[in-house]
Amino acid sequence: MSDFTGGDFRGARFERADLSGVEILSSVLNGARLRCVEMNGVVMRGMELVDVDISGEIGRLVVNGVDVGPLVEAELDRRHPERAKMRPTDPAGFREAWDVVERLWAGTVEEARRLDPALLHESVGGEWSFIETLRHLVFATDAWIRRAMLGDPAPWDRLDLPWDEMPETPGTPRDRAARPSLDTVLELRRDRMATVREVIDGLTDETLDGHTEPVDAPGWPRPHSYPVRECLRIILNEEWEHRLYAERDLAALEAGGHLPRNHG
Repeated sequence: MSDFTGGDFRGARFERADLSGVEILSSVLNGARLRCVEMNGVVMRGMELVDVDISGEIGRLVVNGVDVGPLVEAELDRRHPERAKMRPTDPAGFREAWDVVERLWAGTVEEARRLDPALLHESVGGEWSFIETLRHLVFATDAWIRRAMLGDPAPWDRLDLPWDEMPETPGTPRDRAARPSLDTVLELRRDRMATVREVIDGLTDETLDGHTEPVDAPGWPRPHSYPVRECLRIILNEEWEHRLYAERDLAALEAGGHLPRNHG
């Protein structure tokens, strides 16, 4: 174990670093930014947490003896009543959830069309632009529906955009410099969303409880067998969360401001 007592690491950058089991004692992390970081099993004592913004998947999070995870979930469901529909349990529930996704995204796209097209390529808070968000959703569908569920080993379009921290994966596009028009990306989105619709409309209890066949090719997701239910819930979560990010960013762009936030 290394000991960095008394060190000055202001402005340091740790990327793809394994800090499991580290001890941070009497140290200052003011202004620190953590993105796509796993913090399972972390214990914090004697903390001063003021003006902290946490965005991500929160399970059991105990603050001063109170598990706030269920409180956060309940408040998010209260703010967005249709959010609970993103946790379906049967084929009919998945069809209803996809109806909601299609309807809400149609409204978000209409909002985007009211802006100067150049703004749709602009980042808010250093994160994905609106166009990049749509490209990422194309990637998610290609990965979890066309590859994992339908067995296409390389379903990618050149505009597919994986998450930034994804390890280099042979054959998977990740062109951050591309600047396609909104209509070009929406054409891709319509095609991929139609594929999801076809899969969900064909669901039965038996297929929903089943597993995918491993794809015999490298890529993402890794060539394993996955529960069908898990694949579909990943897509619902991606669609739901990224639409909220998009709505927030569109509002900031329209107002001429920039609000920090995180993509999941």
